[in-house]
Order: sequence, then C-alpha cells, then structure tokens
Amino acid sequence: MIRLARVGARKQPYYRIVVIEKDRARNGRSIEVVGTYNPRTNPASIELKQERIAYWRSVGAQLSPTVAKILVKAPAAAPAPEPAPEPAPMPASEPAAEPTPVGEPAADTAAV
Repeated sequence: MIRLARVGARKQPYYRIVVIEKDRARNGRSIEVVGTYNPRTNPASIELKQERIAYWRSVGAQLSPTVAKILVKAPAAAPAPEPAPEPAPMPASEPAAEPTPVGEPAADTAAV
C-alpha cells in the first residue's frame, strides 16, 4: 500500500509518502519512500517520484484515499522543455551594397 507516514515535531506535521505492507503500523518499517508532503507551506509542497509510484501501482500497490487526493493535486511531471529552434538563415539574395562615400552619387541612381 502507498500511504503517509508522519514525521516532524508536535503540531508541525510533515509526511513521507511510503510503500508499506498494509498491516504494518503507520510509522513502521517501510519498503520504500516515494515522496514527501508538507502541508504547512503555502501552497503545500509535494515531491513525488512518479516513476516509482507508477512501478508500485503496476505490481499491485493500492493508494490510500489521502495519497490519491495528493496525487491529483500534485503538479504533473513537467515535460522536458523543447530545444529552441535555430534561427532561419538569411535568404541568399543580393549581397549587401557597400555604403557610398559622401559627396559621390549612388551607383544605382541614374542621372536624367
């Protein structure tokens, strides 16, 4: 079963999300710690090992009702950011014209 194990001082709860046999005590020996939950922060901080939770659920571990609610509230694992696209190369049009010296007429303007 995946459930909460309370740690922390009196009136300052902090929870570990653990995989534990269903008939063991709340803070008994757990199989694995798969996350933490701190309800005292605003908003409550939740850290999860999503891949380990998925593994344990695939082999039959059940979620406690409280952990199920926490998983719904937890931000989903953010996908890796996509690499920024490379800037498109400049079109191969006419080469840039050199600036004309001051006092001389531009070469493309024809005198009429």
